[in-house]
Amino acid sequence: MITIQKKDNLVIVAIIGEFTLTDYHEFEQQVLYKPHFDGKANLLFDWRDMLSYTVDVAWEEVKFMRDHGSEFSRVAIVTDDEWQAWGAWVFNLFINANVAAFHDYNEAEAWASASE
Repeated sequence: MITIQKKDNLVIVAIIGEFTLTDYHEFEQQVLYKPHFDGKANLLFDWRDMLSYTVDVAWEEVKFMRDHGSEFSRVAIVTDDEWQAWGAWVFNLFINANVAAFHDYNEAEAWASASE
């Protein structure tokens, strides 16, 4: 299940349980096809309650970041999973946005809300 909130130029995406391709397409619709923000948007992914994701979601995420990573200033990922944190670091190598992993949600939101 996915929940998506918008606060100014921040999009907050929380995943609960399994992250499915249907969830991912909902995320894309909300972020790419809705009216754009004033300037670049920032993303906050809350993965603390994500149990798993499907392989097709992983592939879609790679394609999304490759195609749209320059449209964001900051991407914060909240997770307690070290593999997910490592994955965030890898994404930082391939996109123009600043990507950071956090264990604390409030720190992640403050960082992602800051303007460049």
